[in-house]
Amino acid sequence: MTRVTWMLEELGAPYELVHARLGTRDLVGLSPSNKGPVLVDDGFVLTDSAAICLYLADKHGDAGFGPRDARERAQMESWLFFALAEFEAVMWTKIKHRVLLPKEMRLDVGPWLAAEFARELKTLHRRLGDNDYAMGDRFTCVDVILGHCGRWAMYAKFPIGSEPVAAYFERVLARPAYARAIAAEEALAARTGPES
Repeated sequence: MTRVTWMLEELGAPYELVHARLGTRDLVGLSPSNKGPVLVDDGFVLTDSAAICLYLADKHGDAGFGPRDARERAQMESWLFFALAEFEAVMWTKIKHRVLLPKEMRLDVGPWLAAEFARELKTLHRRLGDNDYAMGDRFTCVDVILGHCGRWAMYAKFPIGSEPVAAYFERVLARPAYARAIAAEEALAARTGPES
């Protein structure tokens, strides 16, 4: 949920966070996978954080967080596909084999994941180049997704062995909108309990 909350905070858009327990009936009818996040916008329902962030960037186009033309859209989608299918996949695999899967299904994937993460980190380093942000000199919805992936990588204790990538994560995670998103979600959790 943090990604969507962060995007909404960047946009300064009004929103209401609603607590829904993952894997329960709370999400039935809204999310085919029965998972969050789910955006409900004037009757329009959308799932998956990257899709939601890109939709919000498009909807609030004047704010400058989305693509300005078809080529930028293609570049942003390329970044998002990399972030989710390659970079974040390593973290998902780790959490599945450490926590989510039944114990009898868990494998020792630590050495393989360390090598895989190092490879994806090099790819991220090459893709970023000397840019401050994924799309160059402006912060976009792509940086919300990548920044959150970076936070997750640090939480999972993957070493960020690239100074430019570490500086990138530090830069995007220092944004006031990120801090506001975390505070909003912590306030919701304090009122309703954890989301899972």
